[in-house]
Amino acid sequence: MANLVTSLCCVVLAAVVVAYAQKRSQLAARAQYEQMGRDVTMQCGKLDSNASVSWKVNGTDVMVQHRLAGPRLTLSKVDLHHNGRYSCFEEPAGEMRDYISLHVGLPPTEPSVTCRSNTYPKGFYCSWQEPHTTHIPIFFEVDVQHNQKSLEVNRDPVHKNRCRVEFPEVFSTSPYKVNVTAFNALGKASTTLSFEEFTIVKPDPPERVTAKPIRFNPRRLEVSWHSPSTWPDIESFPLKYFLRYRPVIREQWQHVELSESTSHIITDAYAGKEYVIQVAAKDTEIGTWSDWSVPFHATPWIEDPLPITSTTEVDTPTETRTSPIPDAAAVHMM
Repeated sequence: MANLVTSLCCVVLAAVVVAYAQKRSQLAARAQYEQMGRDVTMQCGKLDSNASVSWKVNGTDVMVQHRLAGPRLTLSKVDLHHNGRYSCFEEPAGEMRDYISLHVGLPPTEPSVTCRSNTYPKGFYCSWQEPHTTHIPIFFEVDVQHNQKSLEVNRDPVHKNRCRVEFPEVFSTSPYKVNVTAFNALGKASTTLSFEEFTIVKPDPPERVTAKPIRFNPRRLEVSWHSPSTWPDIESFPLKYFLRYRPVIREQWQHVELSESTSHIITDAYAGKEYVIQVAAKDTEIGTWSDWSVPFHATPWIEDPLPITSTTEVDTPTETRTSPIPDAAAVHMM
């Protein structure tokens, strides 16, 4: 008999727990997004207009400026301080009737969009960003058109606001059109960018820039570098280079534009002075110059001091003798 009672108690307890869990799930916080600076009204569930309701935010009584009309709570000119979880209770029993998570923010503005091909002629990438903080989650949709056809857009796995697009053809004269739409719970905004293929070609900077002193040449530095590893076909699409250098003690750069060579000898360096050296790259036919490479520091050859082979003898200074001053008597006798 005792076992039967215990079993019934367990069943009843389980039913109560399930019922409570179901009730809690029904009262899971629902999100409400509102624009900053506006008045916001929250409705307590489906209670009618005559219901008497009290409100709490994050477990405490609502203290900010507000109006209460039956089951509706109105907050005036909301800002980020109004964010929180609002719960309402029907009086007089004080039973929770609703649970609202308020998120205050702004609708998106037109995103800034840039496109560039650093892997020409393989493809290009586009990146975008929202100029202003919206304070609430924001999402982006990207559409790329060429010859009135939509191209496949591959989102970058590392940079969330970047995508890559393969060139459908090389040397195309038809423009590309990229549309980026930003949207969140409060609205959306779009930017459309149109460009021709050759205008977005820009390699990455040259890599592994080095400069070595040339022995017995105190005014020369031998500079070398490698083409950017992201440039896929250096043979078919060669790069030309732009070298700049200056002594650390001066602000003015000296420049040398080179053809396809990946080395150059500086012949007018100041002897013994440390130099800063950078290189940029550009397709020989189209596009623009890359950014400058990481600065490399180098100093021309400095002659080693001669070794000491013998000790130099130091002459002992010769003692100087002076005649004694004659006394007054002797002078008088003279």
